[in-house]
Amino acid sequence: MIDQIDRRLLPAIRQRITETPVLLLEGPRSVGKSTLLTEVAAATPHARVFDFDDDAVLELSRHSPSLITDEQLPVFLDEYQRMPSILQSIKTRLNSEARAGMFVLAGSASYDSLPSGTQALTGRIQRLPVLPLSQTEIDGTGNRFIERAFDGDIARTADAAAANRLEYIDRISRGGMPLALAQSGDAARGRWFAGRVSQSLRRDAGQLRRLERSATLPKLLTAMAGQTAGVLNISKVSATLEISRSTVSSYLELLEALFLISSLPAWGTTVSSRSVAAPKIHVVDSGIGAHLLRLSRPKLERGDPSALTEFGHLAESFVVQEIIRQTTWMDDVITAGHWRTRDGDEVDLVLERQDGAVLGIEVKAGDHIDSKQLSGLRKLRDRLGAAFVGGIAFHLGSRGYPVEDRIHSLPVERLWV
Repeated sequence: MIDQIDRRLLPAIRQRITETPVLLLEGPRSVGKSTLLTEVAAATPHARVFDFDDDAVLELSRHSPSLITDEQLPVFLDEYQRMPSILQSIKTRLNSEARAGMFVLAGSASYDSLPSGTQALTGRIQRLPVLPLSQTEIDGTGNRFIERAFDGDIARTADAAAANRLEYIDRISRGGMPLALAQSGDAARGRWFAGRVSQSLRRDAGQLRRLERSATLPKLLTAMAGQTAGVLNISKVSATLEISRSTVSSYLELLEALFLISSLPAWGTTVSSRSVAAPKIHVVDSGIGAHLLRLSRPKLERGDPSALTEFGHLAESFVVQEIIRQTTWMDDVITAGHWRTRDGDEVDLVLERQDGAVLGIEVKAGDHIDSKQLSGLRKLRDRLGAAFVGGIAFHLGSRGYPVEDRIHSLPVERLWV
């Protein structure tokens, strides 16, 4: 089933190739970048694919990088971050000729994490995130909720959602990593998650940076999973793990470079002088987050209070990442952030389109929304006026309805059904 999933990002990749000399697909390891790269290359005349996870290709690039970059174009390079100096050879080729569609790269580490001397393609490279599968891709529903919401098409019929709380638990704990979804059951999936995390922290992290305190990295990742959907407080993390602030900051950058966590920047510092500037931290894949937190279905069904609290935070990260994944294949440029003030007003996710249109998103793990839980959306609406095109409070219940002017209460299921 997983092999047959159509990636919604594929048309965007084909379009971007026609717009830029170098296109970079970046995202977590095992998320399907290589599959996308191979699929696009197969449909592109004369395309050659070089995989730097192949030791022979890596050795060739070390001794004679120009033999690869001087190949007949277009050239596709997979896991390029293992040989970041290849970017200098690409730059040399671009200096002699530059046109759209020359190179397509794929990498499991953020371009920003590479040594500054190798970031040689500014102005001639477009970066496109390849994230875990969205639920609409998994279900094959072609959902375009966020795109429609920006156009004011939010209201839906009052039909009850089909998903119940147990289905939401299953979806959140599975996540969207293709190979995890292909496992035969929860135990096999747990083993896959354990191996995936271990590979990232032991091999991939070491390839990017020398680790002075390698044992700290798994502890920090688990701590970040426990604080997912929370505002980052480096001092608190430093005190809890008994490590320096500088080490926390450095290792958080590394975890983000490996696409295990992501920071959601503060939005709206110009909207209110009392806006909080710190980012929120989210796990990139809720399945990995549930694995790290040991949030099993039996534990959640028993109603353990600490497990339910952690599940509520993980549900927010799940919804935020589902929405951000939808924005990656949209034509419009969308920026994402969170809004929080020192007065206690907050909106979990704020999306802003290039023309200034704004969507506000709240996420609650209960089965309905109380009026008082909409105060952040109301204040954002009142501050922005006509630029505020809609506010949506997502919940794990079954009914959706318009609450008041431009504010709606909807089941999370609307993101894929």
